[in-house]
Amino acid sequence: MAGTRLDPIDRKILAELQADGRMTNVELAKRVGISAPPCLRRVRTLEEAGYIRGYHAKVDTRELGFEVQVFAMVGLQSQAEADLSRFEARCRAWSLVRECHMLNGEVDFILKCVAPDLSTFQNFLTEELLRADNVASVKTSLVIRCAKDDPGVPFDVLEARLARSA
Repeated sequence: MAGTRLDPIDRKILAELQADGRMTNVELAKRVGISAPPCLRRVRTLEEAGYIRGYHAKVDTRELGFEVQVFAMVGLQSQAEADLSRFEARCRAWSLVRECHMLNGEVDFILKCVAPDLSTFQNFLTEELLRADNVASVKTSLVIRCAKDDPGVPFDVLEARLARSA
């Protein structure tokens, strides 16, 4: 299991930074129970190892004028690796597409899209997504409201699992 390569302090550092990536190193060190210099070394090591991939501000999309959020379920004509890779590259280029996940089952990809209004999304849908090479079908669902939007992973579940296996 990947999480077992980290010791409890590393996992606590990750949990704390996931909850608040803006805290100072001194505050982080205090929360995880070590002094600041080794805490900073551990954070740098976690970054270099790829456990920490970046720091981001969580912005309020609606406050910024992005009133529409849509999930688009995309079916492709071909699932050959080259075709999948081309579609993924195309998704990375579309600014309205904020997330792109390949799925197992009836749908090949699910895209999370945001737009300032319905007409902007509709234009993207008809002029870009539906016209993209290899796209066979698209089904969309408009988000009415979001009940939960937690980034990252549930460290409490990981810790409980590790405690059971110890």
